[in-house]
Amino acid sequence: MDALRKEEHYTYNDYSSWDDGIRYELIDGAVYAMSPAPSSAHQGVSMALSIQLGSYLKGKPCKVFAAPFDVRLNADTFDDTVVQPDIVVICDQEKLSGTGCTGAPDLVIEITSPSTARNDRLIKFNLYQQYGVREYWIVDPDTKSVTVHILESGKYITSAYADTDSVAVHVLDGCTIDLTEVFER
Repeated sequence: MDALRKEEHYTYNDYSSWDDGIRYELIDGAVYAMSPAPSSAHQGVSMALSIQLGSYLKGKPCKVFAAPFDVRLNADTFDDTVVQPDIVVICDQEKLSGTGCTGAPDLVIEITSPSTARNDRLIKFNLYQQYGVREYWIVDPDTKSVTVHILESGKYITSAYADTDSVAVHVLDGCTIDLTEVFER
């Protein structure tokens, strides 16, 4: 993930004024262009996860949102870090704004592609841990695997799952995701 401009420092105010048809993310004030439209495999996995989460959350206070959806991780301070995860779950309704979330979502899911895998596993892993995302999933459609990171005492504890597993969502008591449905052929 290379910054587009290395000498400027941008904030959410700058970011929200750009209207050039390109999706961006800001990390510590640096601008990153997002990849072009994701693959059909990526979109299928995103839809399957969203359906399972949405079905579980129906009538509950937590809500699920899919990209594009701005997550302003440090809106209360520098407001220079805005990401667009593939899927988020937010339980604190006061974090919702007109176009996204201010503060850390309860659950973030990133679905990797060859062009984003390194960023998801390193840069965003550290970012989500730093800002207190309680649960972070990295879903890999190519290997049909899910890595789940649970925040404990400020550090992520990691578990890995295969396409035949069911995964309990730590932040949603009683919610289990069936990966056989996520990675259907």
